This record gives sequence, structure tokens and C-alpha cells, in this order.
Amino acid sequence: MTTRPLALVVEDSADQTALLRRHLDREGFEVFAAANAESAIAAFDRIAPSVAVIDLLLPGISGAECAAMVRARFPDCFVIVSSVLDATDYPEADAALPKPIVGADLRGILRGIGR
Repeated sequence: MTTRPLALVVEDSADQTALLRRHLDREGFEVFAAANAESAIAAFDRIAPSVAVIDLLLPGISGAECAAMVRARFPDCFVIVSSVLDATDYPEADAALPKPIVGADLRGILRGIGR
């Protein structure tokens, strides 16, 4: 039995989380979803994501701060930031996924990382 790689989704919109979960599952990922950065950070001892999709506009700790924490804790994790903000305002990440999220865009990013 092979284990599926883990994708961390940090997204405060239940609809967006469901959409990301569906697309990531189709791409072969197990998904751990957190509604905010604090919940994601609290799970760091229990997870080891290979990919993280992080919304930049989160309540509490910002998505940019969360992305930096994910990168520090999991240096090999491929970090994708997502937002309605203009892409030029995104923090440094491995990839950007502007909203509204399009499945083909996410698939293209995931297939390009050579998992």
C-alpha cells in the first residue's frame, strides 16, 4: 500500500476548501485542511506536507506569515499562495494561484513540481 503525499490547505472559506480538497484528491493527495493559520500551526507536530496551499487573507495570523512558518518548519514543502489580491502583492512562494481558483491552474502547478 502506498501512502499518498499530504497537502496542507489553509483557507477560511469552506467553499474554497472543498474545491481545493476535490482537486488535490484527484491529483493523488491526502488533504489536511485548516480554517486559519493558528489551526495549521497547531498541527505541525502531526503533519508533514509536501505541498501547502495558503490563502493570504486569513483571520488572525496572515497567510504570508503562515507561509513563512510552513517554509521554516517544512523546507521541502512546495508552497502555493492563493488570494484575490493582485499577484504582484503576493509574498515569495513557489507558485501563485490567483482566485477564483481554476482546477486546470492548480493541476498545472502540481504537475510541474515533479512529485
